[in-house]
Amino acid sequence: MLNLQLAHKYSRAIFELAQEEGKLAQYGKELLQVKKDLEAVPAAVSFFANPQVERKAKKELVKKMYEGELSQSIYHFLLLLVDKRRFALLSVIAEQFREMANAAQGIVIADVTTAQPATEAQQKKIAAKLEAVTGKKVELRLHENKALLGGVVVKIGDRRIDGSVAGRLQALQKELLTSK
Repeated sequence: MLNLQLAHKYSRAIFELAQEEGKLAQYGKELLQVKKDLEAVPAAVSFFANPQVERKAKKELVKKMYEGELSQSIYHFLLLLVDKRRFALLSVIAEQFREMANAAQGIVIADVTTAQPATEAQQKKIAAKLEAVTGKKVELRLHENKALLGGVVVKIGDRRIDGSVAGRLQALQKELLTSK
């Protein structure tokens, strides 16, 4: 719980800086890239989380990986996280930043699950339809689940739209069982 509160303070701080500088999208992309980089190398996550590793060594690694690759604000933010021994919270900070930035820009995340990979054209159709329904810009997060058989299941926040074949079959089965 304490870690979530700390992560929120840091994500709020970098969010406010990004908003002030008009760089919400850029900072969001950079934080997401750093998060993905770290998650791709589990040893790096362990390295930054290890309290026995000196801050100087951690800062050197950040410098080698990101100096000149990121904006100055994000680069210095990473160094600040190392100094304050909060680098392990980066993943949570990046996610919270993304949520705040999306809310500020009127963007909603839609988790879209299909039986087979959705084509580019299908993704555009789904996004356009969801934008018309929600009145907001929609960013798709794609998932696959072969058990759906066909169709699509969309989840936006706590709202779920089931347009899958499996969902329709379940509804039909429920209807048939209750009508006996």
